[in-house]
Amino acid sequence: MVNNAAIFPGAPTVDQDQDPGTLDETLAANVRAPYLLTAALVPAMIAKGSGSIVNVSTMAARIGLPGLSVYSATKAALESLTRTWAAEFSPAGVRVNTVAPGPTRTDMVLASMGEENAVQFAKSTLLGRLADPREIAEVILFLASDRASYLTGATLAADAGRTAV
Repeated sequence: MVNNAAIFPGAPTVDQDQDPGTLDETLAANVRAPYLLTAALVPAMIAKGSGSIVNVSTMAARIGLPGLSVYSATKAALESLTRTWAAEFSPAGVRVNTVAPGPTRTDMVLASMGEENAVQFAKSTLLGRLADPREIAEVILFLASDRASYLTGATLAADAGRTAV
């Protein structure tokens, strides 16, 4: 199972307090939805004695980025759930991991940042470019596969080295 759906509000914290619905909507999509989906589907995995859950976070959960307080907080919560769920479900054979992408050429990123700003931000990574969505999908596929059979409770940074330095 891959928990990938999210919304990506961006605004300074003092501007977001004008619309508390943004916080509620982001918590609902980025934390509540994966929580409820996992709670609904993991019993079958546990009964089977195997399974893999991959949560999709962001490098913004690990570094401070202006204007992303709500988004980064919800993704940090998801990373915390990864560790808790690994502790709860892995003894029954269900692995739980997270991938934390960096700037990626997706419709959501380009719509929220604009292509020029996204490309400029990507230059702050060690590789200096936006990720292709397929590159992130390959990391998710790895975590979900048996090739990652000894990984659980981990967050893999797929962020072109941005959080490494």
